[in-house]
Amino acid sequence: MTGFALTSVFLSFVLLAAHFSRHEVPVLMALSLLAPFLLFVKRPWVPRLLQLLLVLGAFEWVRTAAVLAVRRIDAGEPWLRMAVILGVVALVTTGAAALLQSTRVRHRFGTNTPTP
Repeated sequence: MTGFALTSVFLSFVLLAAHFSRHEVPVLMALSLLAPFLLFVKRPWVPRLLQLLLVLGAFEWVRTAAVLAVRRIDAGEPWLRMAVILGVVALVTTGAAALLQSTRVRHRFGTNTPTP
C-alpha cells in the first residue's frame, strides 16, 4: 500500500508539471517536479505539505476544466469528454492526497497519531 500511495503522489505531481509546462508556468512546473523529492524526507510535516499541494493541484485541474469547457462551448466545439477526463484527473490527484493518510504512510513519516 505504501508503494502505491507514493507512486500515486509521484505521478500526480508529474502530471501537474506537464500541465504547467504546457501553459508555460516554469515556477509551478519546477515546484511540481521538486515536490516528489520530499518523499525522501521522513518528517511528520511532509505528508501534510504534499497533501496541501495535491489538493491545490486538484483545484487547478477543476479550474482548467471549467475554463476550457467555457471556451469550447463558446466556440461550438465538443467539451464533455474533456471535462470528464480532467475531472477524473482531479479525482486521482485528490485520491493521491488521501492515500497519504494511510497508516503505513503515516508510520513511514513518523506521524503516529491519526488525524480526524
